Amino acid sequence: MLTISDELTLPDGEYEWSYARAGGPGGQNVNKVASKALLRWAMTLSTAVPDLVKNRFAKLYPSYVTNTGDVLIVSQRYRDQERNRDDCLAKLADMIRRAKTPPKARKVSKPTAGAKRRRLADKKHNAERKTARRDVKADG
Repeated sequence: MLTISDELTLPDGEYEWSYARAGGPGGQNVNKVASKALLRWAMTLSTAVPDLVKNRFAKLYPSYVTNTGDVLIVSQRYRDQERNRDDCLAKLADMIRRAKTPPKARKVSKPTAGAKRRRLADKKHNAERKTARRDVKADG
C-alpha cells in the first residue's frame, strides 16, 4: 500500500510492475540483471484517488499519461531492482501530492499610480525620440 497523505492511500492492486535491463554503468551486472523498474498505474480505473486529482494530474504531467489513461513511471537510477521500485513509488506519491494541492487563485491587482506615471513618461519619451528622427521639411 502506497501512502500519499493521511487521507489518501493507493492499494497495491492498482498498479503493476515490469522490469528490464537498465543501461548505464555497472559492468557485467548490467547484462545479467533486470534492474530497471517500470510502474504502470491505471489512473482512470483507480477508485482511491478523487477525479479532481486525476484531472489535475493529467494536466500537470501529460507526458507520463498514455492514451488509455495509464501512468508510466520508470526508474533506472540505482543498480538494484528494489531501490528502483522504491524510487518509482516515491515519484508517483510526489506527483499525486502535487496534483492534490489546488492551484492558488490569482488575485486581480491594479497598477500603482507611480507605475502609471512611469509608463506614460516612457511613452512620451519614445514618442519624442521618434518625432526627432523624422525629416524636417523646409518652409518655402
